[in-house]
Amino acid sequence: MNKIQEIIEQIKQLEKELLLEIQKKEEDFFYRVQGKKVYFEKETKKYHKKLAVKISSYLSSASLFNILTVPFIWSCLAPALLMDITASLYQCICFRIYSIPRVNRRDYIVLDRQNLDYLNFIEKLNCFYCGYFNGLIAYLQEIAARTEQYWCPIKHARKLGTIHNRYHKFMEYGDSQQYHLRLEQIRRDFNDLRED
Repeated sequence: MNKIQEIIEQIKQLEKELLLEIQKKEEDFFYRVQGKKVYFEKETKKYHKKLAVKISSYLSSASLFNILTVPFIWSCLAPALLMDITASLYQCICFRIYSIPRVNRRDYIVLDRQNLDYLNFIEKLNCFYCGYFNGLIAYLQEIAARTEQYWCPIKHARKLGTIHNRYHKFMEYGDSQQYHLRLEQIRRDFNDLRED
């Protein structure tokens, strides 16, 4: 195993540990997750409702700039919805043709903050927007990563700001021999996804 693969395995292990630590917070904050539902203890729900800021107070304390930028923020929703539909159709059709495992949308777009009674309606709406948008970006990145693995699994020469989770399978930049020898193998190398 080369050094890059060792580091990737360490990262995967740390991600598993991180998820376990996050799950421990269920006990700390008196909730449990069953399937897609989140349940708080009755007393905790009562306490949270007391903490919610009234909408009138929330709006009166909001910065004028925050209020003025709302139309710009929400105008991004229409293209996001279009991208969501387009990417979902794309993978539904093309991934079947290429034999690439499809990306499960609900693993990326998680909308659960409406269960937080300490948030008022506007805060819940904002959290819905952020959860949807950031989940959508992650969903699109995974679709793009699997597509890139199929069509162009070559690492970049220049440093990237972020590396997606398929990148470690790619061939080195400039390695023309490996490209011709391994392209078809890498195009089919989705076994790690099929095992999940």
